[in-house]
Amino acid sequence: MTGIALRAEALRRVFSSPAGDVVACDGIDLELRTGELLVVRGASGAGKTTLLNLLGTLDTPTSGRVMLGDVDTTGLTEAELAPLRRENLGFVFQSFGLIPVLSARENVELPLRIAGVDASERDERTQHALQLVGLAGHSEQRPSELSGGQQQRVGIARAIVSRPRILIADEPTGQLDSRTAATIMDLLGELAHQQGLAAIVSTHDPLLVARADRVVEIHDGRIAATSAAAAGSESAAGAKSAAGVASAASAPPAPDSGSAAAPTTGVPLTRAELRRRTGL
Repeated sequence: MTGIALRAEALRRVFSSPAGDVVACDGIDLELRTGELLVVRGASGAGKTTLLNLLGTLDTPTSGRVMLGDVDTTGLTEAELAPLRRENLGFVFQSFGLIPVLSARENVELPLRIAGVDASERDERTQHALQLVGLAGHSEQRPSELSGGQQQRVGIARAIVSRPRILIADEPTGQLDSRTAATIMDLLGELAHQQGLAAIVSTHDPLLVARADRVVEIHDGRIAATSAAAAGSESAAGAKSAAGVASAASAPPAPDSGSAAAPTTGVPLTRAELRRRTGL
């Protein structure tokens, strides 16, 4: 693993409310490396979503800064941030965020349409992204015709189709059963190790934490601990990830739990604002 793809320095986010200030992030320093799967772990309300929103430039820190490669995003306008996100960041959401009337292929190619990529290149990159997540045979199905795990894989394909350097996933397995969640985490690991992405994922599921290269524990908006995951060797992770992709491509989807996910932490942006900022 080489190179720092994303760095937070003394990151602080304070929300004001009638009851007083809420400190969602409190002086966080963090580095995300190329080719790494980093898990941010913490209970609901610990500050995970707020941190990921700040790292993805979807929210503005009260103080501190976010470095996207060599670019200091502090003080940049929305017009300046939008192309940086489009070229460098891919987002995966807990709620999938797919457009119901579009097929899997059309959902995946949407960011390329927005970016003005020509039709032949759009088709090639869309098919490649669907192949990477094991859904090449489901490209014309709509979200309602796919399982929860398949829908999230479409969301991941959409996030990587623009060839970002960094993948940010906020509780991507929160609405999935344990077997499907493990497959999704293995897929994210494969994308980091084999495709060279820098991936940061939030979760509070201890079974998924073991699939990470590195784990950051968040408590009350602060980093409480940082450690290498038990399965942190690159060889073990690569083998496990390859197995996960093979499983994603060939195994029938597990039935989804259907249970509602726990609310995300902090004071999240509205869905309309997230769509506006990410272009989805």
